[in-house]
Amino acid sequence: MTKIAYILLCHKDPEGIIAQAVRLTAAGDFVAIHFDARASARDHDRIRAALSGNPSVAFARRRVKCGWGEWSLVAATLEAVRAAVAAFPQATHFYMLSGDCMPIKTAEYVRGFLERDEADYIEAFDFFDSDWIKTGIKEERLIYRHWFNERGRKAWFYRSMQLQASLGLARKVPGDLRIQIGSQWWCLRRRTVEAVLAFCDKRRDVVRFFATTWIPDETFFQTIVRHLVPDREIRSRTLTFLLFSDYGMPVTFYDDHHDMLLTQDFLFARKISADAKRLKQRLGELYAETGLTFRTSGEGKRQFQFLTGRGRIGRRFAPRFWEAETSIGRDRTLMMVTCKKWHVAKRLVDRVRSVTNLPAVDYLFNEADTALPDLGGIQTTLEKRLRHRRALVRMLFDYWQTDRLVLCVDPANTELMQDFHSDRATVRILEIECEFTDDYLIGHAARVGLASERTPRATIDRLLPTIRYDVKFESERIRDLNLPGYARIRQGASVDENTLPLAEFLDIAVEKAREIAATDYLFVD
Repeated sequence: MTKIAYILLCHKDPEGIIAQAVRLTAAGDFVAIHFDARASARDHDRIRAALSGNPSVAFARRRVKCGWGEWSLVAATLEAVRAAVAAFPQATHFYMLSGDCMPIKTAEYVRGFLERDEADYIEAFDFFDSDWIKTGIKEERLIYRHWFNERGRKAWFYRSMQLQASLGLARKVPGDLRIQIGSQWWCLRRRTVEAVLAFCDKRRDVVRFFATTWIPDETFFQTIVRHLVPDREIRSRTLTFLLFSDYGMPVTFYDDHHDMLLTQDFLFARKISADAKRLKQRLGELYAETGLTFRTSGEGKRQFQFLTGRGRIGRRFAPRFWEAETSIGRDRTLMMVTCKKWHVAKRLVDRVRSVTNLPAVDYLFNEADTALPDLGGIQTTLEKRLRHRRALVRMLFDYWQTDRLVLCVDPANTELMQDFHSDRATVRILEIECEFTDDYLIGHAARVGLASERTPRATIDRLLPTIRYDVKFESERIRDLNLPGYARIRQGASVDENTLPLAEFLDIAVEKAREIAATDYLFVD
């Protein structure tokens, strides 16, 4: 009899995780949970407390700090898989899920589907010959060692590759492996999972190799399974329905997509919007039902595009993202750092990245050359960024798969601050109050076109009081807005005085906030 152990990787929404575990185990299956070590310890404790009496739930022995594209995602998966294998000897299959996944078939249907075919379901295409990778680096993912995250430390990521290339440090792929690539959402039989774990214990050289590759969750299991299992027993597909938009971002499903999802030839769907309460409720109830039949098709992408197109002529089916999507997201936190000295804000944000690993962006609404990922064109000009600012920020949350994002905003952009504060997301502002010398203000006047090298000193002397007042007025105007979540640190204040506002703004431990506040070059002009 088929029994499924679901491997649940998650980092947020404790109530949703609890509900998912209760739902799956109530139908007779098992769940092994890995909760990202970067996420809130309070949330992890709440999940463990709520599920402590459920014998069908296990937790990874060790929590791993996960980063997109890193080996840490594979390490977290292995931790949860080992917990599931040890805790649930009755499990016949192991199915990878994320916290954003929901069933689109009944438990009865899922078990029957798996019983009909003695096979493993995992996308496994030849890494070098297939066109699975559409953009970005390919061979470089493997032959160079990756110690820096491209999303958090982009300059170092590419600098490291260039250095290795210049020194001739390209390495060879393990000779007995045919590298494969595919989706990380797989479903494997017990004997396959046990063989993979044994392989990991025996072949530490292979584990070390993949540990410094880029995006190994798309290659590690895919390669090992293809190495261990005969081709005739592998179905090179995922059983989780997921789509990507034309601009390369994962498609999010909403309440309107219920009927479309149920007709797909898949067992689960990803990603379900946190705001799609009705859809989550209906799909949650669906899993426990019996006696249902499903007429399935493989036309999900075309159906999604059709429904979106209907929405574009005014019918209420799916949202038109760039223009109709008006929220960053209820469960997300946007943290805006504002400072007239842009270099000070950038230094602070850079320290935040390195100390906390939070994704952070510089003055994306003020500087056209701010480093941004390719989001399909919406990021190409300042005019586009401002016109679609909520959509842009939402896409950055999706790109980095995070629920917390830091960005820099000029103090003059109070309208933008108010607009974000009216969103359903949690929004915070940190103002950095700086001291301004005459030389700095003269430089500022030159940068904004009020003065040049040829401007007479007498004219500059007349301008300086007005410029100084203007800078002070911007700061006062921010405070007069009385926006919730406002905090301030000051040049000239002690490290201890600046630590607490930083800790509250970033919602991090005081020790980490003090490490950031103690940056000795922060306020240097």
